[in-house]
This record gives sequence, structure tokens and C-alpha cells, in this order.
Amino acid sequence: MSNARGKRIAIGARPPTNPHAEAWIRQGDSADLTKGDLYTARLTLDVTPAMRARIKVSAFTQGVTVAELLRALLEREFPERTP
Repeated sequence: MSNARGKRIAIGARPPTNPHAEAWIRQGDSADLTKGDLYTARLTLDVTPAMRARIKVSAFTQGVTVAELLRALLEREFPERTP
């Protein structure tokens, strides 16, 4: 690095972390991990653009995501059987 740019500034030690802030950050990650742990299988389905539009509109009017709407539909159609 050239001295023509200016003087060098030393970088100090990292300030101590706030344990409450770190816990709050990790807490947000756990919600995502739980969802990922629940839904580990991906299903791809080809539909017409018109059907996709109908699904998206239905999900929007119900206030849910397309994935939530389709999961609920599949759960109703294919309930878990207990032995």
C-alpha cells in the first residue's frame, strides 16, 4: 500500500460481544432451521400458467403462501394413517 493515499490506521481488537444480542440473532436462525428440518423433501410439479395463477390468487386471498396452501391441501387429501 502506498503512503500517497494517506496514513495507515491500525485495526484494534474486536469489541466484546453482547450475549443478549448474540442469543437474539441465533434465535432467528432456529426458526428457519426448524422449517428446514420439517420439510426436507422437495416435490416438483408442472402446471399450466393459468392453474399457477389460480393457485397464487387463492393463496393470496387466504393470506398464506402458495407452499402453505398446497401443504394444507395435500395434508387434507393424504392424511397420515396411524397403524
